[in-house]
Amino acid sequence: MSDRPPQGGFAALADALGLQLLQRDWLSANNIVFAACGDTTSVVVDTGYARHAPLTSALVSHALKGAPLARIINTHLHSDHCGGNRHLQTIHQVQTHVPAPSLKAVQVWDEDLLTYRTTGQFCERFAADHALHDGDVLDLGAASWRVVDAPGHDPDALMLFEPHSRTLIAGDALWEDRLAIIFPELEGGPGFQQTRATLALIEQLAPHWVIPGHGRPFEAVEEALRASRQRLDAFEANPARHTRHAARALLMFHMMEHQMLGEGVLHDWLLQTPLFMQMCALIRAETESQTAWATRLVQGLVDDGLLVRSDNKLHLSTAD
Repeated sequence: MSDRPPQGGFAALADALGLQLLQRDWLSANNIVFAACGDTTSVVVDTGYARHAPLTSALVSHALKGAPLARIINTHLHSDHCGGNRHLQTIHQVQTHVPAPSLKAVQVWDEDLLTYRTTGQFCERFAADHALHDGDVLDLGAASWRVVDAPGHDPDALMLFEPHSRTLIAGDALWEDRLAIIFPELEGGPGFQQTRATLALIEQLAPHWVIPGHGRPFEAVEEALRASRQRLDAFEANPARHTRHAARALLMFHMMEHQMLGEGVLHDWLLQTPLFMQMCALIRAETESQTAWATRLVQGLVDDGLLVRSDNKLHLSTAD
């Protein structure tokens, strides 16, 4: 490839790189599919949430025109990025590549280290065959991509960068108009500084196009970096604000998965989910019980019109 992105926008770029972007909703991360090209085998980068696995499989099969899938690459192992791994592994003879620091946790299936028990999210056990390291070069489609470490949102996360077209598969390291939850900060560890360092690295890479883990691909990278840094500044100045944001977002993720839940069932889930209790300890008033905090969290989403209460059940709002 030349060192200039092809003219004609993202569609022309994707065609030149031999990739297809399957843009998903906020329950499943985007899937990036590369068809086999010469000696290069077919690949999907990230596989969505486990509840969507049959749909992911159908979409990937359609993108590959029925050809077999050979490789899975995960930018990180949050449940919305690798939940389709197991289903695809039962259909295809695939080799699965995961970030190196996560490999052992997958092989022994430690649901605490992998965050599935901690977050109360569902992920079927899958196999992992290969570790991905910073600086590795992967042949995907019509080009070679460099593996780039991207800690912050997840300490083990990585990105993929194609230097000639300057295209970045960012995972959750950079979105167009939001900043992903910085999970290490919720667990008592550092995350803000790592996130800032990853944003600086993206700026240094100077991508022309970013394919995020959620949302559409975008060219306005400087604006996205500026917006992410502004949100990061606000979170660093007031960590409780980040914790409140995370609690609301993770609760909405659970509701998107289930669509409707009895209010008592939802409250029990909150009180039994370790990460929510950690967040509760970080931000609730000293005189407030865990139950009161959970009630206030749910009520805040109802008050904001994101959840609707009906007959002691809660469901997602259908308002635009």
